[in-house]
Amino acid sequence: MDATYALQVGPITRQLPIIPISPDLAIASFVLLGDAELTDYAAQALAQRIPADFDYLVTMESKGIPLAQELSRLTNHPHFVALRKSKKDYMQHPLEIPVTAITTSAPQKLILDGADAQRLANKRVVIVDDVISSGGSLKAAKALVERTGAQVVGQLAILAEGAAADRDDIQFLAELPLFPR
Repeated sequence: MDATYALQVGPITRQLPIIPISPDLAIASFVLLGDAELTDYAAQALAQRIPADFDYLVTMESKGIPLAQELSRLTNHPHFVALRKSKKDYMQHPLEIPVTAITTSAPQKLILDGADAQRLANKRVVIVDDVISSGGSLKAAKALVERTGAQVVGQLAILAEGAAADRDDIQFLAELPLFPR
């Protein structure tokens, strides 16, 4: 039988497969996409921790999107911004930044459509993600958003993985351990 980790987020339990990502490290693979029950619960719980005064939620493609959607609805913010991982033909004057994350071995980037950059200019922004681990994606997202003149007033995630649980600049619902091999 393959190894699993029992994740508890409030009243919800999920059995996560433990997946090696390097010769020295494995992670409990958390996939929010398709888990409507957990997305709904997490959004309701995080809505209680979100800064009261903000203009936009920003998330990274793709697993943070359902959480940002539900948080937008719950906080009466009709529009949120998704940072993409690749340029799309419809984008006008996109901004981009390189990103390094624990779960991807190849170089990546985050891209902000120019229209969204204008929307965020000089606004108060909360960055939302499913998991914060090494903080690489969060750092890149924050830098990209700040290039528009926006101020990041909060950073939220469902899970803080490994040392991220010790950070005092994020709000999260549960810890997720790393698994040395």
